[in-house]
Amino acid sequence: MTDLRGKTALVTGSVQGIGLAIAEALAAAGARIAVHGLADATQAETACAGLLERGAPEARFFAGDLRDPDQIGAMMQEVAHWGGADILVNNAGIQHTAWLSDMPGTTWEAILAINLSAAFYTMQAALPAMAERGYGRVINIASVHGLVASKQKAPYVAAKHGLIGLSKVAALEYTSRGNRAKGAVTVNCICPGWTDTAILEPQIEARMAALGTDRDTAMADMMKEKQPSLRASDPTEIGALAVWLCSPVAHNLTGAAIPVDGGWTAQ
Repeated sequence: MTDLRGKTALVTGSVQGIGLAIAEALAAAGARIAVHGLADATQAETACAGLLERGAPEARFFAGDLRDPDQIGAMMQEVAHWGGADILVNNAGIQHTAWLSDMPGTTWEAILAINLSAAFYTMQAALPAMAERGYGRVINIASVHGLVASKQKAPYVAAKHGLIGLSKVAALEYTSRGNRAKGAVTVNCICPGWTDTAILEPQIEARMAALGTDRDTAMADMMKEKQPSLRASDPTEIGALAVWLCSPVAHNLTGAAIPVDGGWTAQ
C-alpha cells in the first residue's frame, strides 16, 4: 500500500462523487486532506469528519469559487500556509448539454473556467513548491471526453481536451525535478468513462422507466451506447488509481492520459 503519511493533498470538488472517493483513498494512505467543493458548513464538516475516520491525520475545508482567479489564488495561499500541496487533484467540474448552436455563451465561459482555467491557476501555484521539494503529484480528472467527443458537449469536450494538453506541457516542464528516491514531480490525467456516481442517477432512473426494468439492466443498456464492458466504474476504483500515481514507484509515469472507460476510447 502506498504510504502518504507526511503528505498533504488538495482535492477540488471533494465533498461528493469521484472527488470524495479520491480524497478517501488518499486519507486511507495517510495523507492530510485539503477538502474543497460546493458545500455548506454542515456538508464540509461531514466530509472532513469522514476523512478523519478513513485515516487522514488532518482534514480541513478550503472555500473558493473556481471561476474566479483571485479566489483560487487566495485558496492556494491558505493551503500553502497550512503546509502546501504535495498532491494536487483537479477534480471539480461542471457540465451542460446543448447543441452547439444553442449553447449559451455564459455556460461556455463557466465550463471553461472551472474545468480548465482553474487547473491552470492551481498548478501554477503548486508546482514550483513541488519542484523545490523534489516530490509532487498533479492528477487532473479529465474524462474520456478529453480523448473523444460527443454531441451536445462542446464546452466540456473543449475543456477536457485542453486539460490533457495543459497537463502534457506541465509534465514536460517539471519531469526532471526530483529523483527516483524522492519520487520526482509528475503530472497525469485520469480519464473516467461512465462512473457510478449520483450525477448518473437521473439518467438511470429515466432508462429504468423507459424499459420497465431493474437498475442493473438499465445501466447495462446505457453502457452499450459507449462502454463495451457494459459496466460502470466505481468511484473507489478511480481513487485507487490516484493513490498508486502518488507512489514514488510512479516517478516515470508523467504526461499520460489514462482511460478508465471499459474500452470506450479503444473503439
